[in-house]
Amino acid sequence: MARICSVSGKKPHFGNNVSHANNKTRRRWQPNLQICSFPSEILGKSVALRLTANGIRTVEHNGGLDAWLLGTRDSRLGEDALKIKKRLVKAQARKQA
Repeated sequence: MARICSVSGKKPHFGNNVSHANNKTRRRWQPNLQICSFPSEILGKSVALRLTANGIRTVEHNGGLDAWLLGTRDSRLGEDALKIKKRLVKAQARKQA
């Protein structure tokens, strides 16, 4: 499973640990990923996503999962978020029909 945020697109960063003796060893800085469940009014159940803490704040600031997904362009979303958005659009079309 990739360590990528579905909202912000943050990925691990790479660099070096540098000791006092100037020895360099490779290391990774992981994003602060959390598994968070958001209730979806359109789907009628909660949906779990792996988001960074910043991504969780972004979703909550924009009015919840449904409002954020439907208001965001597809090119800015990760794979998981795109799948959920397609499910939302289908469910919304079924309710209107």
